[in-house]
Amino acid sequence: MPLGAFLSGGVDSSAVVALMQTESTRPVRTFTIGFLEPGYNEAEHAKVVARHLRTDHTELYVTPAQALEVIPRLPTLYDEPFADSSQIPTYLVAELARRHVTVSLSGDGGDELFGGYDRYSLGKRLWTTVGWVPLVLRQMLARAVHAVAPSRWDAISRHVALALPRSRRLAVSGARIHKLADVLAADSPGAVYRSLVTHWPNPATVVVGGSEPEGRFTNGAGCFDASDFVEWMMYHDAQTYLPDDILVKVDRATMGVSLESRAPYLDHRVAEVAWRIPMRLKVGHGQGKRVLRRLLDRYVPRTLTDRPKMGFGVPIDSWLRGPLRGWAEALLSPSRLQREGFFDPAPIQNKWHEHLSGQRNWQYLLWDVLMFQAWLESQA
Repeated sequence: MPLGAFLSGGVDSSAVVALMQTESTRPVRTFTIGFLEPGYNEAEHAKVVARHLRTDHTELYVTPAQALEVIPRLPTLYDEPFADSSQIPTYLVAELARRHVTVSLSGDGGDELFGGYDRYSLGKRLWTTVGWVPLVLRQMLARAVHAVAPSRWDAISRHVALALPRSRRLAVSGARIHKLADVLAADSPGAVYRSLVTHWPNPATVVVGGSEPEGRFTNGAGCFDASDFVEWMMYHDAQTYLPDDILVKVDRATMGVSLESRAPYLDHRVAEVAWRIPMRLKVGHGQGKRVLRRLLDRYVPRTLTDRPKMGFGVPIDSWLRGPLRGWAEALLSPSRLQREGFFDPAPIQNKWHEHLSGQRNWQYLLWDVLMFQAWLESQA
């Protein structure tokens, strides 16, 4: 049975491929999708790792036109309003792999089991730093931060960076500063986590008659004390984000091209060992997956994989202002939204106009609505 692996050049997939190659008598087949837009291309990183491990590597650079051709297929491929935009490159890399193999391994589950998401370090650090400050003061500060437009924060950030030595400079966008302000106003560790993972914080403001049921995800009940906050976040990601987003995304994309996908990290024996590893060996000193990185060091030099986490996305933000604009405007038409009766057009139009003007990047919030609208249209 032809077997391969998805390779992004990050820690998770590189470790899977490295272990596969040690067990194989011939080069492992590896696959990567590349994009020409800066900030979205992992293909160069994957190529370097593949060359070091001597895999039989295949990459495909996708044009915007090729990627956009996938979008009309999404409602029927997922058969529900599924709104993770990385579904597009996931489908494309699955389609690429299926030309050569029938089964492909992935690095899914590595972040949830070994503490790989940036929000784990960030969430705990923020709560430890500001959690002791009275809530009313934090909420006042959050309102003050929101009073300054993201574009203005961008300018301030650039000026501050220029005043610092190059080694101390840190690019912080205005959108990220606003996101941190939301975290600042949180009244519990659970609320910090919810703020970090939420797109539309109050569904009632956009969904007609919408409300979010009270529970541990909304009120933070059942949260461990601060020392276990990272483990709490990892647990909830493993219970929600992993099965309801990541695995659904990969399973339906691969099944859509008749490719079997398998996630070695989710073998129950691996998961059991991972949860027994002390947290200090997973997350610490601002870095996640520490123990997994040490394992990978045996096979791949740290210099080839030690880079900021990119995720697996496409430039939806610029596409919505360019080649996808007409498609999006038709689906987000105020009269259409009003007629269909699911969404309040006002907040959506506000986000849409801010996005088009470049004031804000609302790609994720808009994609949520667009995928529902595209799915609804496919049901007609």
